[in-house]
Amino acid sequence: MQKIRVAEVLAALSLTTDVAAGMSFEKGLRVCAVATAFADSVLGVDSMTRRVVFEVALLRSVGCTSFAPELADVFGDDVAFQAALKRLDHGDEAVFASQLRTFGDWAGAEGPRLARTFVDVFPTMGVEAMRSGCETSRALGTGLGLLPDSVAALDDVYERWDGRGIPEGRRGTQLSQAARIVHVAEQAVLAHDLGGEPAAVFEIRRRSGGHLDPDLARAFVADTSLALKPLEQPNALAAVLDIEPMPHVTVPFGSLPQLCAVLAQVVDLKSRWLLGHSEHVATLAADAGAIADLDRAAVSELRCAALVHDLGRVGIATNIWDRPGPLGIAEVEKVRMHTYWTHRILERVPALAGLAPTASAHHERVEGGGYHRGDPSRHLPFAARILAAADVFAALTEPRAHREAHTVPAAADLLVQQAETGGLDREACAAVIEAAGLPKPRRVLPSGLTEREVEVLCLAARGLSNRQIGERLSISNRTVGHHLAHIYDKTGRRSRAGVAVFAMEHRLLP
Repeated sequence: MQKIRVAEVLAALSLTTDVAAGMSFEKGLRVCAVATAFADSVLGVDSMTRRVVFEVALLRSVGCTSFAPELADVFGDDVAFQAALKRLDHGDEAVFASQLRTFGDWAGAEGPRLARTFVDVFPTMGVEAMRSGCETSRALGTGLGLLPDSVAALDDVYERWDGRGIPEGRRGTQLSQAARIVHVAEQAVLAHDLGGEPAAVFEIRRRSGGHLDPDLARAFVADTSLALKPLEQPNALAAVLDIEPMPHVTVPFGSLPQLCAVLAQVVDLKSRWLLGHSEHVATLAADAGAIADLDRAAVSELRCAALVHDLGRVGIATNIWDRPGPLGIAEVEKVRMHTYWTHRILERVPALAGLAPTASAHHERVEGGGYHRGDPSRHLPFAARILAAADVFAALTEPRAHREAHTVPAAADLLVQQAETGGLDREACAAVIEAAGLPKPRRVLPSGLTEREVEVLCLAARGLSNRQIGERLSISNRTVGHHLAHIYDKTGRRSRAGVAVFAMEHRLLP
C-alpha cells in the first residue's frame, strides 16, 4: 500500500504559517532543521524529546490564523503585525524601545499610534490571542497525529524563560524542554537570516536568561556551527526530511484527505467570513466530480485539491478579505497573489505537489482573464474546471462582509450566467448545480437556437452534408434543410464557414 510521510504534510503546514506570519518562505523548515540538530548533535537528548522538538518546531505557528480577524480589527495588517511580533523583546527595555520606534511601519503615519496601542493592549489582548492560538494548536495538532508531548509543548511557544511571556506567564523549567530548544533555534534562525552566524551568536547571548534558557543558550553558543549546520543545505525541505528522527511517521495514502482537512481549517480561520468555506468547496467539487463520472481516485484527488485550494489566502491581510466595501487596485493585486502562494506551497512538498496545478487554478477562466496565470482554463483538466465552479458557487451561497448569502437557486442562476459568458466551464457548472441538489440546468442557447438546431449547426460546421447529418440524427434530408434555414436566419450567417465561426464564438463545439 502506498504510504506518505506525515512530515511532508507538516512541512506544507509550516510553509503556510510562514506566509501567514509574514516570515521568509521556509523559515519554519529552517527552524525545524536547526532545532532538531541542536537537540540531537549538541544536547544529545533522548529519541522521544528529539521527535517532540521536530514536531513542535515544524508547527510552532500552527495557531497563527486563529486570532487574525481580531488582530486586523486593531492593527490593520495582521500579517505585518505577526512578522513584527516575532522579533519583539519586551524583556530588554532598550531594545524594546528601539523596536517600538519602527513598529507599525506598515501603516505609514499611523505607525506611532499602533505602537502605543500595542503597549496598551498587549497585557490583555496578547494573552487572549495566545490562548486562542494554543487552543487551536491543541485541536489541530491532535488531528495531525502529533505526540501528546508535542501538543502540550505548543502551549509554550510564546512563553519566556523569565516568566514574562504569554499566555500563562510560566517560567524556567515550567516550560517544556522541547519548547525551550525551539525558542533558541527560532531566534538563531531569525538573526542568521539578517547577519549570518555572528548575528545568531549575538542574539542568543543577548536573550540568554531573559527570553531564553541560559543553559541552552550557552550550549548553543559553544557549538553554534554544529547547530546551524543544516542551514548549509540549500534545500530546506530536504534538510528537514533528512533530519527527521527515525522511524519516519507514515500513513496510508488514503489518509491524505484527512490531513488536507486540517490544512483547510488553518486557512478558514483567517477570516470570520471564510469559516467552513474550504470544506464546503471540497464537498461540492467531489460530489460534482462523481456526477461527472470521474473515477474514485480522481474524485479523491479533486477533494484534496479543493481542501487546500485557498492555502495562499493566509498571506493576505485579513482586513482585505473582510472589507465591507470595494477594494482598491493595490488590494486587488494582493488578492490575485493568493493562488500563486497556493501553488508555491503545494509544489514544494512531494506528497502534495500533484495537487498544485488543480488547486491553484480555481480563479482561471475559460476564455482567459483569470489569475494568477491568466491562461484559458478550457485547456485545464476537467477537475480543475469543476473546482473553479464549486468555489464560485460555494462563495455565492455564503455570507460575506459586503453582502448577504445568495439563495441556492439564485447562486445557480449566477453560475449559469458565468458559464454562458465564457467565465466558467458549462459542463462543470451543470455538475456543481446538480451536486447542490438542483436539477441539471438547461443551456441558454444563443440567438434563440433550439437544442436540435445546435446539433445540426455543429455537424454542419464540421462539414457533414445534409444526408450525413440526417443519418447521424435520424431525421430526413428535408428536415435538415429546414433546420439549416432557421439557423442561417437566426445567426445571420449564410455559409458553412460562417456557422462554424458562430459555433466557436459561442463555444457550442466541444
